[in-house]
Amino acid sequence: MQVPLFTTLRKQIPPEQRQGLLQLLRRLAQPAWLGTMRRTTPLNDNWGIERGTPIDRYYIDCFLRQHVCDIHGRVLEIRDNRYTKSYGMGVIRSDILDINPANQRATVIADLTAADAILADQFDCFILTQTLQYIYDTRAAVAHAHRILRPGGVLLATVPCVTRISPRYGLQTDHWRFTVASCTTLFGTVFGAEQVTVCSYGNMLTSIAFLAGLATEDLSEQELDSHDAYFPLLVTVRAVKQAAELPVGQVTQPTLVDNGSDRKR
Repeated sequence: MQVPLFTTLRKQIPPEQRQGLLQLLRRLAQPAWLGTMRRTTPLNDNWGIERGTPIDRYYIDCFLRQHVCDIHGRVLEIRDNRYTKSYGMGVIRSDILDINPANQRATVIADLTAADAILADQFDCFILTQTLQYIYDTRAAVAHAHRILRPGGVLLATVPCVTRISPRYGLQTDHWRFTVASCTTLFGTVFGAEQVTVCSYGNMLTSIAFLAGLATEDLSEQELDSHDAYFPLLVTVRAVKQAAELPVGQVTQPTLVDNGSDRKR
């Protein structure tokens, strides 16, 4: 049952402003740390989206902003093209890949682990965010991502190190969590190590907050931008398809980026 005052206010507020106001009201109704640590369920069951911006998206945005120059030409993205539209520079064509044929926005219907129907050397950039955890055969997916990039093309990938099991996709489809070490091996063996840069974002506080269902707006900028390599929330990968392919089986070590880690040993 809606309170008459809130119903009246809702009618008076422009639609484009309602979501932000509702998120603010939810944060005020449940202050960020009031009992957060002594509960068995999160404050918000949808990655904090009803409170504001999910914390992992904050880091995804930070990563993509650093690589806007890579997002050009023909760009491929998964399920929708939100990041292509937000960060693309000189995009000639925006394509959307989905395994689900019901996605009417998708221009390419394919399973990334068996994407032989997609021609090789097609894309200048492939934005692959928060997807590989749902793919059991990650090696095959990364190999196809490499194959469909043009020489010099860039894969911008993000994967979770800390996150909840997806309520949308269920217990049987959420397979993996990643570390800098696993991404170093996974992408390095496919692209060639010198073509891969791996980075981690987050710290103990942001990881706990993310699991608890808090949002970016519940934390300070200083808290969000403090990165600890021993407590990463998100791992990012920039991988470039080189023009001259490495001999099969030749593997070196990729570049690891500290990203201002606070922890010293």
